Amino acid sequence: METLGELLVSLRKRDGLTLRQVEVITEKRVSNAYLSQIENGKILKPSLNILFALSEVYGVSYNEIMELAGYISARGSRESALEGHEVTNLLGEISKEEEERLLEYLTFLRSNYKK
Repeated sequence: METLGELLVSLRKRDGLTLRQVEVITEKRVSNAYLSQIENGKILKPSLNILFALSEVYGVSYNEIMELAGYISARGSRESALEGHEVTNLLGEISKEEEERLLEYLTFLRSNYKK
């Protein structure tokens, strides 16, 4: 099984892109230096917005990239990185109403990128 970094290197080379070109395509959401660190295994768990941007650039499944980064398991269920206190660390304290709105928004996002 390949690592996230190995997958990203192979996808970038498949598309004939340099690190700087990926930075430009993502409108600097993913810097070439940061992408290099991911590809070389120095950053194992980049943020979800970085993973989403890269999945769009390379035209691959966001779920596959999230799985390789350790955010979800092969079955698609959440792992501990996105549960409990870790979510609080990422988002800060959220109310029940905010949680419901976030879930609605996530459902909306997923329905749009499945098309």
